[in-house]
Amino acid sequence: MPLTTTGELVTRAVAARSAVASFNVITLEHVEAVIAGAESVHAPVVLQVSENAVKFRGGRLLPLARAAVAEAERAAVPVALHLDHVQSDALLYQAAEAGFSSVMYDAARLPYAQNLATTRAAVDWAHAQGLWIEAELGQIGGKNGRPPLDAHAPGARTDPDEARAFVADSGVDALAVAIGSTHAMTTRTATLDHALLKRLSAALDVPLVLHGSSGVPDDELTAAVAGGIAKVNIGTALNIALTGAIRDFLAERPDAVDPRGYLTVAREAMTRAVARALRTLEPCGP
Repeated sequence: MPLTTTGELVTRAVAARSAVASFNVITLEHVEAVIAGAESVHAPVVLQVSENAVKFRGGRLLPLARAAVAEAERAAVPVALHLDHVQSDALLYQAAEAGFSSVMYDAARLPYAQNLATTRAAVDWAHAQGLWIEAELGQIGGKNGRPPLDAHAPGARTDPDEARAFVADSGVDALAVAIGSTHAMTTRTATLDHALLKRLSAALDVPLVLHGSSGVPDDELTAAVAGGIAKVNIGTALNIALTGAIRDFLAERPDAVDPRGYLTVAREAMTRAVARALRTLEPCGP
């Protein structure tokens, strides 16, 4: 079916008091697995390509983006494309022509005033192109190979009053909030601050996004969606599934050299991980 938009899927999730899952993809196998997993449970889904994934592909966005568009257009469920954790304006400016309907512009590393100013400029440009735009406020941490920040440290979490002002002054369409999760977690041990989420949900009139969801247990995710999270980002969980399947395959077949064998089981493992996450979130149907 034709590509849908991230904004449409998030809007539908908000109306259904649910959340749309947004999966980070690095290879074609990731793309295929996310769509197959979504089709298996008849759920809409967002394919995310991060700036780090673009760097891994030699700084070229189009090869993976065009593959994602081609797979999305043949999917039996609604699929949208999202450009994730963009810090480079040069990459931001490629989003619309590459088939993306949304961008997460990441200036959260900067002091508040600079974060606001650069995000406001990104929003103005993105909205002129018809793009839905997400930003981040607070310290979620764990990106770009740096050690994860302490998600429980004073000042790490998103302040509701600051968030209200940031959303009003920046014009963003959604906000990723720091409530206790961390990027790149390989264990599901994160504890979310649900009281803070309740305050953020009451303070803001834009959809809230949870980053670092691979490290969040099922019951915590379910409670977060009930508390107002409308978009859930998942990446590391797919890489754990992929890497584990390849390790097991090669351990049993040490003489194997054809990548199609281990990439097949890796894709199947990621497909199962996607389906499991979608069932946990109980997303709205197509």
